[in-house]
Amino acid sequence: MNKNKVIWLIFMLLAVVCGIFAFDFYSQSKWFSCILFSLGSAAGIISAQTAALSYAQKTEKLLLAIQKKDFSLFPKTEENSLVDHAVKLYYQSREEHLSFSSYKLLYEEILNQLETGLMILSENNNGWEVFYVNPVFLEILEIPKYNFWNLYESKIPDFYKIIEETHYENSQEFFDISINENAKQSYSLRTKQVRNTQHRFYIITLESVQKIIEQKEKHAWNNLMKVISHELLNTLTPVNSLIQNLEYVANQDVIEKEDQQDMKESLMVIGSKSKQLLNFVDDYRQVAELPKPVFKKVFLTDVVESVLNILKPEFEKNQITMVNSLENTIVFADEKMIERCLINLYLNAVYAVSDSVEKIIKTELKTRNKRIVLSVEDNGAGIQKEIQDKIFLPFFTTRSGGSGIGLTLSKSIIEAHKGYLNYKPLEQGSRFEIWFVE
Repeated sequence: MNKNKVIWLIFMLLAVVCGIFAFDFYSQSKWFSCILFSLGSAAGIISAQTAALSYAQKTEKLLLAIQKKDFSLFPKTEENSLVDHAVKLYYQSREEHLSFSSYKLLYEEILNQLETGLMILSENNNGWEVFYVNPVFLEILEIPKYNFWNLYESKIPDFYKIIEETHYENSQEFFDISINENAKQSYSLRTKQVRNTQHRFYIITLESVQKIIEQKEKHAWNNLMKVISHELLNTLTPVNSLIQNLEYVANQDVIEKEDQQDMKESLMVIGSKSKQLLNFVDDYRQVAELPKPVFKKVFLTDVVESVLNILKPEFEKNQITMVNSLENTIVFADEKMIERCLINLYLNAVYAVSDSVEKIIKTELKTRNKRIVLSVEDNGAGIQKEIQDKIFLPFFTTRSGGSGIGLTLSKSIIEAHKGYLNYKPLEQGSRFEIWFVE
């Protein structure tokens, strides 16, 4: 038993004993002694109650501090178990609050670094409050920060109306609006509703389409320049070294037969490297200067069968089984350009199945939702996940001796026909899909 409890029990025992004596003196009509011991009993009760209230007040103070999240106190543990538990709860809550504040600061800093505009609304009885908004969101719409969503109605009425029309549900769309009476710009908007048992949140992400395009163009140019720089250095570095060697030999008074042979070999290497560089430039020209398609009515089935006949010796030589499912379809296209695209896709498929035991290439042509889909599928090893986003980059290739423009050229051809070329990984193999407008 701790000291505080002993003191409290002494006061209570003193009050009881004094009360007994007071009652005894009262029964004997000894009024002075009765009053004296009654006062002693009252003093014992008051002292015991004061001691108990003291600990209750300390406990209440700590609990109130926890409730108000006032962690400026530094209480010490005491022998009283009630106060001791309250102190431990206080420090536990203090640590949790500090951890929460640290994580909140970290998450907000991460969200502030995003290049995407982000606003999170929180629903209450009076409508929507702004739970969080990052600087990019405010910068895109050129607006100040408010705590209540309805205050934005007067600042960005067009955007506010678009959000209202989503009914605060999940959505994804593109829209054009004018900011501060400037020219209209295109934006990508995504919204998502998140609920838990107590709260409902509405997440709004906003991106400028122009900025997205600029970033992708910059990224594409950087990748292209890396490839061009790599190719030029690989070609010109050995050529420069050989030219320096030729200059040294040419400056000699007498050129021996051995040096003459070195000169011939050097000139052959320079010629080979020059031809390689010319081929590279020609490949680049094909991608950069793609001719405009000459559109006419084309039976796509006939184009596919024509390409299959052209490549039939290649399929037979590699013992490839062809599986075809072709619907009769008509498109407006440049027949020769579509043939060139298909030849690239089939040759890639032939290379992909080269190590397969059973080599199969499937061709499917069908109409789907007013779109014509032509797919070339193989059962090869597939494309590694790490490089799937690079396969359409100019001059990117994993094949020794490959130019790296086949897929780039094919994609450019299909886009010139207002369609698109997609890659889809399979459990075993790959599938390339060409989508045409019907």
